[in-house]
Amino acid sequence: MPAPDVAALLAELERSQPDIAESARVAVEWLTGGEALETISQLDVCEFLWYTLPLKVTGDRPAIARALGELLRLGGMGRYAGLCDSPVTAQILRTYARDGEEAGATAYHQALEATGVLPPDIAELSWSSIMGPEELGAHLACAAALELAIVSGDRIDREALTRRWLTAPRPELGGDCWLHRVHGERLNRWVLGRGSARRELAQPFEVRLHAPVPAPAEPCLEPLRWLLGLADKGVPLTERLNLARALAVDAVDRFGWDAMTTRSVRSEADVPALTTLKEIAIQELGALRRTGRRLVLTPAGRALLDSPGALWEAATAALLAPARGEHDFEISIRESALMLLVDNRQIKYAELRDRVADVVNGEGWRTAAGGQVTALDLAGPLGELLRRLDALDLRADSSWDAPWQLTESGRQAALAALRAQALRPRQYAGLG
Repeated sequence: MPAPDVAALLAELERSQPDIAESARVAVEWLTGGEALETISQLDVCEFLWYTLPLKVTGDRPAIARALGELLRLGGMGRYAGLCDSPVTAQILRTYARDGEEAGATAYHQALEATGVLPPDIAELSWSSIMGPEELGAHLACAAALELAIVSGDRIDREALTRRWLTAPRPELGGDCWLHRVHGERLNRWVLGRGSARRELAQPFEVRLHAPVPAPAEPCLEPLRWLLGLADKGVPLTERLNLARALAVDAVDRFGWDAMTTRSVRSEADVPALTTLKEIAIQELGALRRTGRRLVLTPAGRALLDSPGALWEAATAALLAPARGEHDFEISIRESALMLLVDNRQIKYAELRDRVADVVNGEGWRTAAGGQVTALDLAGPLGELLRRLDALDLRADSSWDAPWQLTESGRQAALAALRAQALRPRQYAGLG
């Protein structure tokens, strides 16, 4: 059966229902963007009705939705026409009109999720809210595959189908898969970045970060394994909910960490790397939780402890995860420092600080007063990176005044952290 011709359908509406023809023309132009009607999917129709129409199209929106439904029904697309006339669409349009954009958007997202055609996040890929051409193509292809499975009456596992669709070689991609295309697009966007100094620093990493960075063969992340292992039986806390002094002393002896005092260690507060390790395990890995005056292993922590690969992936990503109160500026500083450290045998703090300053100033970062970033602005983020490297035992010498130098595991961890940062989903401000 030939695909319905939009011009012919509009001409038919003009003859049979002239009062709605103009509304139908407006709607179908927004919906298809000039492409053939056969190219649209259920996701396209839902996004038009529940997002584009109430936010970007002027006029009587319920009437425009109904007019589009009549045109789609004329074209033999009754299932999509039913969406235009549905109570869900009417309710969402009322919510936008009555309660505003935020409430309407919430209703839209809930309804879209309920359709089952929205590709879910999977372990290999979290979708961006701002998509490049490759990611948009992958998202639409997965949505079409989900729609087809639902219409066919199949009982489907959305995550499994999405994973299969993203990772299978596709003839239309020359044997490549969508996941590789999306990763390549994100990596390229990350390398290009902002500013010539940043681009020059990042350029060599486009090839190096193309494939996942596996955990080293030798033992690594020993402080984290040690703490998770202790928590498996429960770690007692002090009245102030700190780790006990004996445990802090043991940690210093085991891992060669510097204490903040030249006297004997009196509490966890004297060992910054230990506090940082605890915070990483609780806040960023979700591996530990407090119950009363004890730290215990969570199910997520048990899974990490049982899977060296998963532990490596989660812990290395924490090198560039924002600490409390940090934003993109601080992460850019840590990211630049890691790129500089990966191939340097040793680098003194002052040199690292000055080189990072050149990069972030070249990116256009400025202080709250509008001036260039100074050494004082870099001290906090670089100190946070130092504590995280030490907490995970990734520096060759964890003395505070030692030149910065990564262990071999540290260099691998830095590459893994940079790859996770490059491949992260791109979101609008305020979205997770």
